[in-house]
Amino acid sequence: MSTQVATQNTLVKVILAILLPPLAVFMNSGLGTQFWLNLVLTIVGFWIVGVIHALIVVL
Repeated sequence: MSTQVATQNTLVKVILAILLPPLAVFMNSGLGTQFWLNLVLTIVGFWIVGVIHALIVVL
């Protein structure tokens, strides 16, 4: 049962990584360096770089 919950959690984080990269990183790592880096990458216009970074952090 816990494997299914972990899989569903990962699926939600991957979907969020595509739609809202900083939120996915925040859910995975908290309010640390990874979050701020992702937020800056996403805000300055490199949305796709923010998505890639979020997917790397989440997966």
